[in-house]
Amino acid sequence: MDLDAVRTFVAVARAGQFQAAADELAVTQQAVSKRIAALERALGARLLVRTPLGARLSVDGQAFLPHARELLRAEDRAFASVAPTRRALRVDVLNRRIAPAVLLQAFHQRHPEIDLDVVTLPVLTDGDDVLAALADGTVDLTFRALASTAGQAPAGLRAGKVLYDRHELLVGPRHPLAGRRRLTPAELVDHPIWMFPMPPDSEPGAYYSELAAAFGLTIDSVAPNFGNEALLDELADSPRLATMVGRGSRYLWPASYDLRRIPIEAPAPLFPIFPLWSSQNSHAALPLVLDYLDSQHQDDQADDVWLPSWAGS
Repeated sequence: MDLDAVRTFVAVARAGQFQAAADELAVTQQAVSKRIAALERALGARLLVRTPLGARLSVDGQAFLPHARELLRAEDRAFASVAPTRRALRVDVLNRRIAPAVLLQAFHQRHPEIDLDVVTLPVLTDGDDVLAALADGTVDLTFRALASTAGQAPAGLRAGKVLYDRHELLVGPRHPLAGRRRLTPAELVDHPIWMFPMPPDSEPGAYYSELAAAFGLTIDSVAPNFGNEALLDELADSPRLATMVGRGSRYLWPASYDLRRIPIEAPAPLFPIFPLWSSQNSHAALPLVLDYLDSQHQDDQADDVWLPSWAGS
């Protein structure tokens, strides 16, 4: 359907005259008449009745008018969804279970008036499409460990204060460590840890590879990957299966699973997460989100912690 014709019909209905609608739309009266005629042909209905005083809605016109207005509102919403100056703040949280998504939800609960578009985009290594999307304004904010740049923002981008996500061991009630209240990395040496497959040159892959080497841990890949729900189901009934999760990550399971999240300490492994955005981004809501994330920063480096080599020691 020709939305210019629909817009013209709404303008005539509002003004009651073809010439007034033409003036409002900055077109000729002849153009208004042609658009209305084309719309009526497309619908197979008479929408307007000309009178000596102008134009009035026919019965069909009265029926069509609210739908015409909704079509124009839908058009406006469609443009707003992609127009950088009008659309919602678009944030890439990487995965809806992990700490960035949880932090963003907490921000939304505090500021429900801010429109958010939450997306999850893959983390690549060379030629990262998400970083390119930041640069061109398609995405307003993402989160990275900045492994390849030693914690420094790539050219043209800016990084906020680092957010550290501590790690916990997740096990079922039959696991030998299920009764512990806390663990050290050294106590995990004899207990294989299962993780979903990660490319070794990805940020998570690089982190867990370095963590395993630092403490002599065995990290096996769970393949094929049937998803987190399947993994939690296996954990619940396994006497040996364990996995690592970030303290800020969100996992839900039936109470009957009786899974245990056990903090890892002395030292506590920390995964660094940097908010990352373009230095040219002018979205009105971005500073408010950045202020909130800045308020969540904690200087965990003062504690007994372990960090990957690119993030300091």
